[in-house]
Amino acid sequence: MSGILEGKRILITGVLMESSIAFHTAKLAQEQGAEIILTAFPRPSLTARIAKKLPKPVETLELDVSSEEQLAGIADQVRAAGLPTLDGIVHSIGFAPQDALGGNFLNTPWESVATAMQVSAFSLKSLTTALLPLMQDGGSVVGLTFDAQYAWPQYDWMGPAKAALESTNRYLARYLGERNIRCNLISAGPIGSMAAKSIPGFPDLAATWDNRSPLKWDLTDPEPTGRGVVALLSDWFPKTTGEIIHVDGGLHAIGA
Repeated sequence: MSGILEGKRILITGVLMESSIAFHTAKLAQEQGAEIILTAFPRPSLTARIAKKLPKPVETLELDVSSEEQLAGIADQVRAAGLPTLDGIVHSIGFAPQDALGGNFLNTPWESVATAMQVSAFSLKSLTTALLPLMQDGGSVVGLTFDAQYAWPQYDWMGPAKAALESTNRYLARYLGERNIRCNLISAGPIGSMAAKSIPGFPDLAATWDNRSPLKWDLTDPEPTGRGVVALLSDWFPKTTGEIIHVDGGLHAIGA
């Protein structure tokens, strides 16, 4: 049997470590028949090394989503790398300066908040629109969030940034539906990735899943989340858009 992404072309951001959700998404996408391309910043050479562990060789392009110049050229770079069209985009990008995390919420300056918002939320729109010329036949955009309906300890301004990401996803779904482009998010439970380890107090936040998750949650296993992303990239959700699918062991549904 062919895979559920057979013949599809997917651009994936955020492959930083073998333990990252983006890496496992890329691995599963290849196993399911997709041809993929990666983007990375600030160290594309690191991503290129990690990518050698994928089942098939893959091209890595440098892309800073806060650079209008790089965004303006990314579609041409993807074409030059051998993908004339795209069927899917995976947005696995998030960043906040250290003074926007770790209990400093009341003292974080606007400059740091603005950085968190631009890189973590606005980039979903800017990346998607930059690649629209390659999605003439529709497709699927999938991003990653961390449930923004709660104020998580230590997460601080990444919380409002994720709330903005979730709202941006809904508006993209509204405006891109006429192009047959679906826009959805996966709300993942905590994974011990590089991004997570940069959050002060992350172990305390993650411990919530040990106590409340109905399904046993494994911080070291990004594959369930990667499977969710791949499912949304496939044709098995043809009329689902503007949605947030939880892959968090069910914790979002459980009270105190």
